[in-house]
Amino acid sequence: MENILLILNIIFAIILVLLVMMQRSEGGALGIGVSHENMMFSKSAGNFMTKATAVIATLFIICSLALTIVSRGELTPVNSVLDTVEEKTEDTPSIPENN
Repeated sequence: MENILLILNIIFAIILVLLVMMQRSEGGALGIGVSHENMMFSKSAGNFMTKATAVIATLFIICSLALTIVSRGELTPVNSVLDTVEEKTEDTPSIPENN
């Protein structure tokens, strides 16, 4: 089950990256400088891309949460390292009484 979720998570991540990269930039933050007349996608395609990105992002988050829940069940409870450390008094050097 964990392997299936992991593969789905990787697939969703790749699709999400591709969808984000295919969208046109609004504003000049990361735009290439292409004018709006030369855009590859029309406004309706942009709306579809936005909705598809939202759906894939939601599926990615759900898959990530499911993967965390499934892998959490395999963890065994462990004690703290501080609980197991015992102070050994015979190994510590003693301070001389007289200087």
